[in-house]
Amino acid sequence: MGRGKIEIKRIENTTSRQVTFCKRRNGLLKKAYELSILCDAEIALVIFSSRGRLYEYSSNSVRSTIERYKKASASTSGTAPVIDVNSHQYFQQEAAKLHQQIQTLQNSNRHLMGESIGNMTAKELKSIESRLERGIGRIRSKKHELLLAEIEYMQKREADLQGENMFLRAKVAEVERAEQEAAEDQQMAPPPVGATTATTELQALPASFDPRGYYLQAQASMLAAASAASSSSSQHHPQLGQEHHHLQTALHLGYHIKVDSAAASKGFI
Repeated sequence: MGRGKIEIKRIENTTSRQVTFCKRRNGLLKKAYELSILCDAEIALVIFSSRGRLYEYSSNSVRSTIERYKKASASTSGTAPVIDVNSHQYFQQEAAKLHQQIQTLQNSNRHLMGESIGNMTAKELKSIESRLERGIGRIRSKKHELLLAEIEYMQKREADLQGENMFLRAKVAEVERAEQEAAEDQQMAPPPVGATTATTELQALPASFDPRGYYLQAQASMLAAASAASSSSSQHHPQLGQEHHHLQTALHLGYHIKVDSAAASKGFI
């Protein structure tokens, strides 16, 4: 049983058109190779796909075969105009098809935007509605996917920040504990001897202690002792009595006197 006859026209399905192109291209290249070998013919085959990809085969060289073709076509003036006319008609047909496809896509785009739908039937509107719903579903799915990825990233970031916060809190607590231990050790350390004596003497003084009154009392007691000593020693040692008089005058004026050890031993101060 032979194959059915195939209608020669443009295949609308893109996948089927691509499969058919690959199969027939390979067959055409195989037939060109067989023809060049069996019949010793010079063949140059050049194929451009719908995507602009180049496929070629030549038994000798494509360039030399094309140059030979140009020389042959120049000598025959009647065939060249026919080829040009056919090519012009072909390009006109292709341009018209492309223009129609562009117009169809523009109308579809306007319909999806809600424009130019006044003359459309209920079936066409239902088809557009179903297309919009499918598109909205895909858009929402992609949006939810992005939102879930963002939420996961933020949760991971939150966990990292909490870990850093706990680490910093532990460091701060450790520093505070070290400072507290240092302060306790400083408080427990014994103070110097001189500082202890001075502190004890200051604590022994009354709260209402007046240093000026204390100084005046000490000066009065020294004057009384000096006057008593002068009265007893002026009779036997007039020179010492005169020195004691000068000392008493200096005490009245408030000077600080360096005490002589010999005078102190004799009882003048």
